[in-house]
Amino acid sequence: MTVGRVKKKLGMTQDPTRQGRVASVLVSASCRDCVSWQQAGFPVCWKAMRGGLLRLLIFSFWLFAVAMENVRAKEDSQIPWSFHPLAEKAAADDASANWAQTKIDHFLFADMTKAGLKPSPAADSRTLIRRLYFDLVGLPPTSEAVENFAIAAAKDREVATRELIDELLASPHYGERWARHWLDLARYTDVTASWLESTGSAWLYRDWVVKAFNDDLPYDEFVKRQLATDLMPETGPEDNAALGFFGLSPTYWKELQLPPDLIKGTVADEWEEHVDALGRTFLGLTLGCARCHDHKTDPVSAKDYYAIAGVFASVKFSDRPMISDELWAPVAKARAEVAKREAEQAALKKKKPAPEDLKEQLAKLTDQIAAIQKATPHYHVPTANGVEDAALYVKAKDDGKHGTKLDYVAGQARDLEMHMRGDPNVVGEVVPRRFLSAFPAADGKPRRFAKGSGRLELAEAIVGEGKPLSARVIVNRVWRHHFGHGLVETPSEFGNAGDPPTHPELLDDLATRFVTNGWSLKWLHREILNSAAWQQASLSPESEARDPENRHYARMPRRRLEIEAWRDGILAITGSLDRAIGGESVDLTADTNLRRTLYGKIHRREIDQMLRLHDFPDPAAHSPKRPETTTPLQMLFTLNGPFMQRQAETFAKNLLAQPSDQRIEFAYSQLFQRQPTDRERQLGAAFLGGSEELAIWMEYAQALLGSNEFLFVD
Repeated sequence: MTVGRVKKKLGMTQDPTRQGRVASVLVSASCRDCVSWQQAGFPVCWKAMRGGLLRLLIFSFWLFAVAMENVRAKEDSQIPWSFHPLAEKAAADDASANWAQTKIDHFLFADMTKAGLKPSPAADSRTLIRRLYFDLVGLPPTSEAVENFAIAAAKDREVATRELIDELLASPHYGERWARHWLDLARYTDVTASWLESTGSAWLYRDWVVKAFNDDLPYDEFVKRQLATDLMPETGPEDNAALGFFGLSPTYWKELQLPPDLIKGTVADEWEEHVDALGRTFLGLTLGCARCHDHKTDPVSAKDYYAIAGVFASVKFSDRPMISDELWAPVAKARAEVAKREAEQAALKKKKPAPEDLKEQLAKLTDQIAAIQKATPHYHVPTANGVEDAALYVKAKDDGKHGTKLDYVAGQARDLEMHMRGDPNVVGEVVPRRFLSAFPAADGKPRRFAKGSGRLELAEAIVGEGKPLSARVIVNRVWRHHFGHGLVETPSEFGNAGDPPTHPELLDDLATRFVTNGWSLKWLHREILNSAAWQQASLSPESEARDPENRHYARMPRRRLEIEAWRDGILAITGSLDRAIGGESVDLTADTNLRRTLYGKIHRREIDQMLRLHDFPDPAAHSPKRPETTTPLQMLFTLNGPFMQRQAETFAKNLLAQPSDQRIEFAYSQLFQRQPTDRERQLGAAFLGGSEELAIWMEYAQALLGSNEFLFVD
């Protein structure tokens, strides 16, 4: 019975005032037989009582119906906007036709018009090429490239821009630029925890990400390979480095002399980190919030959490070879022999008293090690930090002594029990490994993970049933890096606790077409960068006054360079940059390190001082966006930092090599790709005073390198 029918039965729809008198109506005894009943000894007329009970029953049904409607309304309100299926949207057919260059522009123009705004004029060719270079490859254009683009744009700006975008997307430096954005999310580090047995090379994962971007690996494949490339028949051992997404995860020290109850907590914390990183990175969900109880704001239950945590309870960190099993087998055997002899060497060095022939014994073992290594092909091939399937059980030591044993069962998987209030020592029912219940498969139930740990099935579900989230999340991330802020300003929180999209139809349409175009990130770049909105000028007094946060995109924001693009740009301007692609990481503090900042060594616990001062993210945590700070220490670094002084000296020497009457023009041409103004010439000449001393020119060069104009894109 519906609420409306119950109301009608009670007469509540005809007389709303009766709703407040329901109780009195239900106990009414206004019946002509009432007096005779009371005289017979009955306190209430039976007919009246029968009518009252009927009304009470109807009223109870009404209350139940209202309660159920409220429950359904609450459930509907808890389903985040991002959980709804993707659908391509029709763009408004309006006056934007003359301005729009891609479908994106139609959505944005309609929103601008509603807000009473107009698009800003198009950016000039110099601004546009600088913006394109820094956005796509993270390096400044040369003055020659700026001049050539200006000539081409004068003939046909749209064609010249499209061709330049294609050229930069084909550059190997594109992968370097965009890999760094991804590594922020992946908690990348070069130096892992000292207690790990891993001897893998973290830089292999970094180089794999660079190559994946350069190859325009479809994003759905990009996701699957990072979770389970070793389980995909179409990939080979050369892709094992992709497993570094979890192979380089933060780990916590486990003192195995402690009892299992304590170690279980540490292990559960690691599982939570993995689940949380997975949810935030690929789905934009804070899955870790469901460890102790059902998620407070999203339709994610505690059972969902433990269903996915079971996947990570079924894997272990492992060095993965980058060569086939046939080639690796003799290498593994040889390394075991070498490890045995190295252990013998260590034991000899500790022996008391030391053997008289200690040196001879050590030398003999050293010769044996060298012989094994030389005789084994591929012995020194690097191994990647990865994972492999193995169920983990935390147990007490078998020998009856105090302490804990981490028992990995290779090739097996396990389902986790619910941890009551997140405590692994108070367990409930076992939850089978599966995907989130909010995203059922074709059979109406969440996808079950039955193959090994379930890593591959989890990855397939993320880009399958979870496509509404995974597609929207990555599209928003790319948009944010191009426009300075996202359509959703909480890039790793697409649930109810996050910000809603400012342009929901635009995001849905772009995500849908992104999937239709093969999950191609380069297609997405082209669609955004060819838009009239992205090519606007950044100066627009009206837009700045009426929309200071630029939520309506009636102008482009002025964007500050990250530390990587700033440092790399300085090296490129001075002619010092080593543009080699890939390879092992090098300390940024080394005087000889002239490589791109991407190849600087990242230490999870001790971040390089240059990076730390300039808002580099914490490598121990998923970082969806970097803070932007302006501090005195940054200025002191610009004035006194050894790196800045070395580059200022190099740039000063370059200037002194030019004809004396062209040095200031050369400096501005190299740094800013423009000619100095008359005022800038006067200031430079007054400061330099005609001096030929290197020290004076170093100060001038350092002032220009540290200027705001070089630090900001526009």
